[in-house]
Amino acid sequence: MSDVASPVGRRAALRGAGVLAMALAGLGAAAPVARAPRRASAPAAGGLPDIQFDVAAYCTPEHDSGAAGAVVTPPVHTVFLTATLSRTPGPADQAELRRVLSTLEDRYAFGAAGLMTFVSYGLPYFARLPPDLVARAMPRLRADPRRYVLEEAVPGPTDVPAATKRRFNVPVRIEGNDLLLTLRGDRATVIQDALAWIRGSDTLAGRHTPSPAFGDLLTLTSSRHMFTQAGLPRAVAEQNTLPYAGFIQPDSPMWMGFSDQQAGASGPPAICTFAGHPSARLSTARPGDYFDNGGVQHLSHVILDMLQYYDMASATTPPSPNGGFGKRVQYMFHAPPIHPGSGDRLTDGGGPTLLPAENRGPDYAERTARGIGLPAGERRMGHLSTLQRSSRAPDGTPMHIRVDGPGFDALDVPDGGNQPKLHFSVFVPSADFFATMRRSQAAVDLARKHRVPEHDNGLERFITCTRRQNFLVPPRRHRAFPLVELA
Repeated sequence: MSDVASPVGRRAALRGAGVLAMALAGLGAAAPVARAPRRASAPAAGGLPDIQFDVAAYCTPEHDSGAAGAVVTPPVHTVFLTATLSRTPGPADQAELRRVLSTLEDRYAFGAAGLMTFVSYGLPYFARLPPDLVARAMPRLRADPRRYVLEEAVPGPTDVPAATKRRFNVPVRIEGNDLLLTLRGDRATVIQDALAWIRGSDTLAGRHTPSPAFGDLLTLTSSRHMFTQAGLPRAVAEQNTLPYAGFIQPDSPMWMGFSDQQAGASGPPAICTFAGHPSARLSTARPGDYFDNGGVQHLSHVILDMLQYYDMASATTPPSPNGGFGKRVQYMFHAPPIHPGSGDRLTDGGGPTLLPAENRGPDYAERTARGIGLPAGERRMGHLSTLQRSSRAPDGTPMHIRVDGPGFDALDVPDGGNQPKLHFSVFVPSADFFATMRRSQAAVDLARKHRVPEHDNGLERFITCTRRQNFLVPPRRHRAFPLVELA
């Protein structure tokens, strides 16, 4: 293949472009009830960070919420695009992808106020390259050098069919995509424009700009729209007359009524890379290696059973006491309740959305599973307690950066109707680290050991994960079809 990108294929229709309809519909529906935050100016000097997900400086401001501490203001809209390849990319494809990514960043300033892009690659991509090349470049686990940092995602202990869900009993699927492109920004119109350009509009930011010219190389397999802003889930619920709309906290950025955007709950970007951080290094990578500032990006798709969350037997049945604030705050955070709630414990969420995401250490979940500190006879574990079993370095530093938020669409819903979603993505230092963290969070081992009832184990019964996949997010300098130039 020629080293020069060819214009051949520029006019060819993007394969799988029809899947963009779901993201475009979500953007169009959320745009009227969303607002663009006022942002501080993004850094102007020094170039963009080599760690692709080192973007906190491009999402300012943070604000102090009082008891909950510093809270970040993430981009309002995110679209995840997954794709497969029809062949192994060559140097011309690599050059074209560089052009595409640099063009997006030229037309729209990098940052939440403009547009941010991340590019990651799945195991099927690396299987297309010479095995010896991948073996030399791919970091391995320090704890077990026989294993690579990138391994395929595995079903979680509470995914279907290992577990049975009440309403959305959909088996989890491990996807096989080559590529994941993540687009983030505050303005739906900007992302819509970028998607139209990717699809073949030849216009970007109002200027004639040749659309991506990959010919038959790429086929889009899914598009997922995520929205994250205080009050948006309540607005979308009211817009769609959902039966529990009045119970959703009106200031919450998440369907389940609590804010999870605390700055202290995410690690420094370096700790999520292969080269590591003074607090932890899990791989054999060293600064200067090909993938040194890379990490692993997990992407999953989750249907939320909000009727069950409020303990409503049907859409016309009122919640039971198990759907009140006191129980929900324990499911989400820690037991016993970290806040008493207010009013009837249901209307407008029955309590505040911003609460401290306190680190109580890796042993706290087992303490409450044994009933220590709880009323006599109770055994209970909170989602945050179980997550903290393995999500931090020995010195307490978080080792993950989450990119997650609500969605509202029909993807994988059995009856084809729109349902509340959690679009979950996270940056971590290895696939093994995430698999361990997910097992810890499910806490099936503690529930069995200490006879914790299913209805007292965090959020597991309310969520149905239908898709999972792990990707390697390379350093920015190698984000365009990594290793192709060495093949």
